[in-house]
Amino acid sequence: MTVKDKVILVTGGTGSFGKKFIKKALTEGAKKIIVFSRDELKQYEMKQEFTDNRLRFFIGDVRDQDRLHRAFDGVDIVIHAAAMKHVDACEYNPFEAVKTNIHGAQNIIEAAIDCGVEKVIALSTDKACAPVNLYGATKLASDKLFVAANAYVGDKKTSFSVVRYGNVVGSRGSVVPFFKKVKETGRVPVTDERMTRFWITLDQGVQFVLDNLKRMHGGEIFVPKIPSMKVMDLARAIAPECEIEIMGIRPGEKLHEAMIMEDDARHTVEFDDYYIIQPEFPWWSKKYAEGGKALPDGFAYTSDNNNDWLTVEELRKLAEGM
Repeated sequence: MTVKDKVILVTGGTGSFGKKFIKKALTEGAKKIIVFSRDELKQYEMKQEFTDNRLRFFIGDVRDQDRLHRAFDGVDIVIHAAAMKHVDACEYNPFEAVKTNIHGAQNIIEAAIDCGVEKVIALSTDKACAPVNLYGATKLASDKLFVAANAYVGDKKTSFSVVRYGNVVGSRGSVVPFFKKVKETGRVPVTDERMTRFWITLDQGVQFVLDNLKRMHGGEIFVPKIPSMKVMDLARAIAPECEIEIMGIRPGEKLHEAMIMEDDARHTVEFDDYYIIQPEFPWWSKKYAEGGKALPDGFAYTSDNNNDWLTVEELRKLAEGM
């Protein structure tokens, strides 16, 4: 399915991903796009930036199923990008994260089925793979809910899939704008000099979602092949003149992130530029992932065990482009 002539709703549509996705979907001929979020100021600011008359703005919270039912009426595609994402905030406000990231996911599912939405893609995170913090744990639960939702759509047409990827370059709250800000002090804090992360641009993330709208059958967790970077290299790229201060790992933080671990790899297939983690349900057919090849025993896709690495110079160019 392409977005051309479709009615699309984006939860968390005023965020970094939402704005980039909406801009792209408008250029590809979407019939109407509904921005669903709870912050009226961000919606007001977005209205000044986007003047296309195909845009609609709904104030609402994914915790409110009644509001979702109203917003989903007549919608063809839902992109679920709304979430509590900050690790520290989720650790300190755990049940708030549960209500948004888990209860909100189930509300999306119920409303989509009831309203006859055709396709739903939920955005996930590498932190949902073998999670050590509450944010990752809630997103793992959310992923499980969206995959399993395909089992109880009955005779409805709705299908659900998940897209999982790593840190997004330049998104709100990401480390790049933080490093740019603090370098004025002459010191850049890094939690651990061994730390690595997956890296993807907003444009790449948006295109990956659009591609998977076309190829999804329902139940897949799509994982892109993307480069890794060393956080120390990023600090050197952005603030080469600064002293690097090692702060120690924060609560809920990993040295390295993962997107596929060994247990998931047994039912994952590989394509040229992405992986599909296949659901372990009887309704899933292997023909939906034809062309993919099985992974070797013991395979794990982690940020420290990657064939593709960004250099300091490449990181500098990415940072300068923001």
